[in-house]
Amino acid sequence: MLPLSLRQLQVFESVARHLNHSRAAAELFLSQPAVSMQIKQAEQTIGLPLFEQAGKKIFLTEAGREMLHYARSVVLLMQEMESVFDEMKGLQHGHLSISVVSTANYFMPQLLAKFIQAHPKIKVSLSVANRDAVIKHLAENVADLAIMGQPPEGTDMAADSFMENPLVVIAAPTHVLATAKNIQPRQLANETFLLREQGSGTRGVVERFFASHKLPLPTHMAMDTNEAIKQSVQAGMGLGIISIHGIELELETKRLVVLDVDHFPIVRHWYIVHRKDKRASVAAQEFARFLSEESQNRTSGLTANTSKKRSPTAKTAK
Repeated sequence: MLPLSLRQLQVFESVARHLNHSRAAAELFLSQPAVSMQIKQAEQTIGLPLFEQAGKKIFLTEAGREMLHYARSVVLLMQEMESVFDEMKGLQHGHLSISVVSTANYFMPQLLAKFIQAHPKIKVSLSVANRDAVIKHLAENVADLAIMGQPPEGTDMAADSFMENPLVVIAAPTHVLATAKNIQPRQLANETFLLREQGSGTRGVVERFFASHKLPLPTHMAMDTNEAIKQSVQAGMGLGIISIHGIELELETKRLVVLDVDHFPIVRHWYIVHRKDKRASVAAQEFARFLSEESQNRTSGLTANTSKKRSPTAKTAK
């Protein structure tokens, strides 16, 4: 059997990740026929089909799943080799792919713009997705780094906190509690809440907060985006618990208020997450250092007027 070429492995890995020839072609700057030809040649080389088609969709065969394991390892090694050469050139060159959860997109573009201004020759790509998709980007080596509030469990990923992520209780300015002081948790038990979906990091913090005060979870509606929560709270449908980083504009325009609730804000953290088995490029290391420095003063200004005593369990909420 003739050896597979690096190009064939690269093309196969991209098609296997997207399960779509057109997307792989666009990613690799190739024509779709060229991608199809590379896959056909790879299948001829190993003597087994790598994909099977059902309707308009393609799926990996058993041989394809085996191939993907090795192809990802080879592609990763090639990228690490490129990173080593980029290191030899310093920070004048290089590529950095970052994936962030949707809530982090409220502050990441401003930080990223400042980083790019300081390092204009580093090519940076930013992807915004839900938590599961961001973790998948890391696992499939699509992203060099990820930014999220709840790091994945397990041993394949490493996470380093770089900025506080305070969760606050929000209400419409016309809400009966909008001007109340030192609101106690039991006063919230009869309110309606707009919460993130079951399984989300924020939802877990809210559930633990009420449980720690021996209170049932209040009447609530589940929503899958923070934007939906903010719009619903503004409309007077209830209260919300959300990261303060996601409501800067609404606070400035007085469309939302932060309630003065005892034991709030609950302080979580933002994390930089990366694969343990992937060598961090100089660009990635520099970006991590940059985030740590830039984030030191960001949260203090936001929470200056909302900081209150936190419960012992809330201090380490994750």
